[in-house]
Amino acid sequence: MNNHLKNIENLKNAIKDKIGKPVSNRVVAATIESLGIRDKDTMNDFGLVSIRALADLVFNQLVTAPDYIALKNKKEKELEKSEETKTFQVSDYMMIKVKIFGKYYPLGILHLLPVFIQIIAIIFFGYSLWTYVGFNHMQSTAVVMGVIVGLISTGGFVQVIGRQASFYWNYEDYTMTRKTIDFLVLLGAKSIAMFMLFIFCINFIFHVYPAKLLFVLFMYAFLVGMLLLIIAPLHTIKQRWIVSFAIFLATIIAVILKQYTTISIYASHWIGISIAVISARVYLYYFFKNKIDKRQVDSNMELKKPVMLYQNYHYFFYGLLIYIFIFIDRILAWSADVSGTVPYMIYFEKKYELGMDVAILFFLLLSGVSEYSLAAFSKFIDIGQKNTSYSFAEKYNGGLYKMYWQHIGILCISGAVISTLIYFIITSSWGYQAQFNEVFAEVSFRVAIIGGISYFFLAWAMLNTLHLFTLGQPIKPLRAIVVACIVNAVTGFIASRFISYEYSVIGLFLGSLVFMLLTLKANVEFFKNLDYYYYAAY
Repeated sequence: MNNHLKNIENLKNAIKDKIGKPVSNRVVAATIESLGIRDKDTMNDFGLVSIRALADLVFNQLVTAPDYIALKNKKEKELEKSEETKTFQVSDYMMIKVKIFGKYYPLGILHLLPVFIQIIAIIFFGYSLWTYVGFNHMQSTAVVMGVIVGLISTGGFVQVIGRQASFYWNYEDYTMTRKTIDFLVLLGAKSIAMFMLFIFCINFIFHVYPAKLLFVLFMYAFLVGMLLLIIAPLHTIKQRWIVSFAIFLATIIAVILKQYTTISIYASHWIGISIAVISARVYLYYFFKNKIDKRQVDSNMELKKPVMLYQNYHYFFYGLLIYIFIFIDRILAWSADVSGTVPYMIYFEKKYELGMDVAILFFLLLSGVSEYSLAAFSKFIDIGQKNTSYSFAEKYNGGLYKMYWQHIGILCISGAVISTLIYFIITSSWGYQAQFNEVFAEVSFRVAIIGGISYFFLAWAMLNTLHLFTLGQPIKPLRAIVVACIVNAVTGFIASRFISYEYSVIGLFLGSLVFMLLTLKANVEFFKNLDYYYYAAY
């Protein structure tokens, strides 16, 4: 009997730490199940016939306790102790913004270290994990198309991993976080296989590419897709450093294989990417094993897969479509056979790709603004609701809306600085020409300028989307990216066929502009009613 009372008391403390003040006995029952307690355990451990009976008892004891009104969960207690969640004077806000900017803007740039590692490898060795300056156009077609297939086929799953795994992670349910990641990574791998099977069937019927080219394409597609799936949860669990480590290790080994062995470039690439995948996966395994072993109570819940997929399908299609959007212009440019000499339906075009590589580098360097903006928004939306009376909701909404435009100003300033730097790199004698012994072509320059402007609007649109995602509003960004894809495809096709192939980038420009305007409209409405959306999200 004494053991039963002690176990019930321990259970009450565990429930208070996890959910704070329960609103119903059903919430208590769900929490008990999440702690790994089963119906058949309740009689032996607690002296009650079922989880429902145990939940009724615990709920009644909690709501009749003198401290019920003041109950807080573990996270709320931590926030309460934090200096940053105390009441702030208006004069303190600027210092908080400076601190957030100083932390998150460089952090956003630092997360590009894997990209910089690849760029450095190309400059010094003419080689990286999936590129090689010595590839001919047919080899480049196979490799780049493989990368595109890998990114598109996994983009939706990466988005869902980020959302669903973070849900369990924030509640410190490491078992469910691991189960979610494992399930979605496996599902993503199956998606790559299905996508490749579809391409194989189409190629078998229409004979688009020779079998050897298709094999190379599939190998890159699968390995790059798996790399994307494996590193996605590392961002969620705040272990991004291992991404840089895995990419660095893989690049070093791949370069050594290329420089000092006789194996093919393809094989060195595949071995390198495999090493990155395996090292990241091994780290994930031991990371969660360590986390779960330290927990006193493990969750034996099973994933409700249909429910999870239903709750996240908006995010899945957004992740899928954003990658499709990014590559539409390339596919249109590479398939515009104006001379009648292109051997395949879609064939790599170096000058266009070079211009887009420069443009996307501009886009990536803007990521620091997104990192800072989202961190500041998340911080001040919480501070504001603590410091603002419910009767001053308009002031609360207006303050955050003003901060949004300040962030757009930072985006514009950053864009101007980055574009100036890139301009000197591609036009100066010490820049591109010195490293690759060739002049940056006029066509590439034209594509880079239009592409860079396009990616500026895309970065703005994705920043808008992140604000909406923060409070669980995915429908409007999804509709916006659907419209943007259509605009991109239609205008890009017309421009590439009736003007010149490189003007398929106009489709990207107009699509990005439409995407930005539609999400901007959604953001204006969002900020006007921010108090409502904040309440609805929680």
